Amino acid sequence: MDRRSFIIGAGTLAANVQLGPRLEAEKPEVADGSCRVAAYYFGNYHLDERNIKAHGPAWTEWNLVKAAAPRFPGHRQPRMPLWGYEDESDPRVFEKKIAAASASNIDAFIFDWYWYKDGPFLESALTDGYLRSANCKDLKFGVLWANHDWYDIQPAKMAGNQLQFAGGIGREPFEAMVDRLLELFQHPSYLLVGGCPYFSIYELYRFVQGLGGVQQAALALEQMRRKARALGFPDIHVNAVTWGVKLLPGQNEISNLPELLDRLHIDSTTSYVWIHHTEFSRTFTTEYRDIQTEYEIYRATAAKAMGRPYFPNVTVGWDSTPRACQTDNYRLGDYPFTSVIVNNTPEAFRAALESAKSFAIGNLPLKKRVITLNSWNEWTEGSYLEPDTVNGLAYLDAVRKVFGRA
Repeated sequence: MDRRSFIIGAGTLAANVQLGPRLEAEKPEVADGSCRVAAYYFGNYHLDERNIKAHGPAWTEWNLVKAAAPRFPGHRQPRMPLWGYEDESDPRVFEKKIAAASASNIDAFIFDWYWYKDGPFLESALTDGYLRSANCKDLKFGVLWANHDWYDIQPAKMAGNQLQFAGGIGREPFEAMVDRLLELFQHPSYLLVGGCPYFSIYELYRFVQGLGGVQQAALALEQMRRKARALGFPDIHVNAVTWGVKLLPGQNEISNLPELLDRLHIDSTTSYVWIHHTEFSRTFTTEYRDIQTEYEIYRATAAKAMGRPYFPNVTVGWDSTPRACQTDNYRLGDYPFTSVIVNNTPEAFRAALESAKSFAIGNLPLKKRVITLNSWNEWTEGSYLEPDTVNGLAYLDAVRKVFGRA
């Protein structure tokens, strides 16, 4: 299909969308071109049939945001969105997100994209919100296949939570997923790296497990690449989020992660969030600067250790307490009962962005100079760029200033 004419849906720009004169007036005219900035987008702020079945009519992740309460002295909860508790599947709502992101020099949203054995989950943020927006040409989009097990953690109990959807999928649902991805790749706003559609995998081992082994997984990816080449793309840029990676019990095909990346022909790696590479303090709070320092130690050697380019990540913060049962006494444990990152001020975030930019310019070729941000809207994990009632647009301002135009 001709990429130039591929359009999914159509939207109408809402006349009443107001971002404020500052964002409009200060948008620079000429692109710096030094880095491309892509923010992860978690799409659970709209109605979905699976959530309705599990939690009842009208449930969205906003329910957890509203119900959050302070869990210890000085804890800032609930967090309140400046724009209100909006429905992201409404294209007029998404037009405001796109306009704010683009004005802040964010180049793309990477959607946390779910596909289980029986098909998609939480896809309406992308298909009904972003793709039907009138201004989606102003912001690229890519896909992170969030192929982790989905547990009922809305909210979570420390004693254990029910598995709802298994992350590993077999060959038939994988092929159905590929067909859908190939449609998305052809959209004129799809994110390309070196001319190739960007496709990221959250849990490599879960992917291998679902396909039945490394050889089968490698073959499935190669067939996916062939289909993309048949559509006129040079290839697919396959990225791996390397965290908590494990080799499957009893398997003897590979002995280490770099070998797995080689066998699957992974093009690059990145991170979803800093805390995947760090340790919290054993208290209710952990300093942002301490987590940043630990992460940057990992960042410094990631490319050499993995044998391929590493796209640096910058994380806004961390507070997953909204996902913990609010009626239980809060104590530290496994996710989401973790320490909370503090002093992640807009100024500290801006310093972290400067560090990531310097790393990317010094270590990545121009066409592969990508920086990932966690995130646009992880409200229930306390890591979001969207404006709230306390900081307003300050985090978006930080991105705009660091990645401003010449």
